[in-house]
Amino acid sequence: MEVLMETLTPKLSVRGLKKDFDEKGVLRGIDFDVLDGEFLSILGPSGCGKTTTLRILIGLLEPDAGTVSLDGVDITDAAPDRRSMGIVFQNYALFENMTVRGNVEYALRFDNERKGRRREIAEKALAQLGLSSQIDKPIHELSGGQQQRVSIARTLVLEPEIILFDEPMSALDVETRLSMRAELKDIQKRLGTTMIYITHDQEEAFALSDRIMVMGGGEIHQLDTPEQIISHPADEYVADFVNKNLRIKMDSLARFMGR
Repeated sequence: MEVLMETLTPKLSVRGLKKDFDEKGVLRGIDFDVLDGEFLSILGPSGCGKTTTLRILIGLLEPDAGTVSLDGVDITDAAPDRRSMGIVFQNYALFENMTVRGNVEYALRFDNERKGRRREIAEKALAQLGLSSQIDKPIHELSGGQQQRVSIARTLVLEPEIILFDEPMSALDVETRLSMRAELKDIQKRLGTTMIYITHDQEEAFALSDRIMVMGGGEIHQLDTPEQIISHPADEYVADFVNKNLRIKMDSLARFMGR
């Protein structure tokens, strides 16, 4: 992967990113690249800086120092709607007073070029996620997994170059999470979209990712393939947080699947 990184131009580049809250260093000058079409998970415990990183990438938070570049263009100070990024939130952020189709169409309300095709575009995205039969239902009649699919469809219709996921499966049950993982990987492969996935769940990160960025204390401890992180952890923190906890998660999953 390191050889590959040297030969490809990154889709997204982050350099020297710093952020303090109440004089505490939440991000301490992190550097990383994301390749075009890559599924990168940012993995770490609560308070490690992963959510702060996401909020800076999407433009919801200003860094104290450092730069964010998309395709070589500095977007550090760009507004969120000028970054070619979409985000899928943990709590879905859907409109309860709208139908499934209405929620997805609403994302295109400012797209004048495609305004006349909003219904067609929304229905196509919902069909991709297996929601055609739910299209006229109000949001409150859907299960948590179905609502998360609507949230993903709403993001997909915007055709972002990068999709950010903020702990999107933490509120779902085990069976729904397993189904959603398969769907996310299928979407990424079919559309070739670059995805950055924020999670504290080791099992989830290893199941989904091309590479994983392990964070702790506002720093990057290791950025590598799942295989390399398992076989060659960069330090004691990675070995303890990832390998030890992953084994516990996998044992729990095995017990669940064998029930």
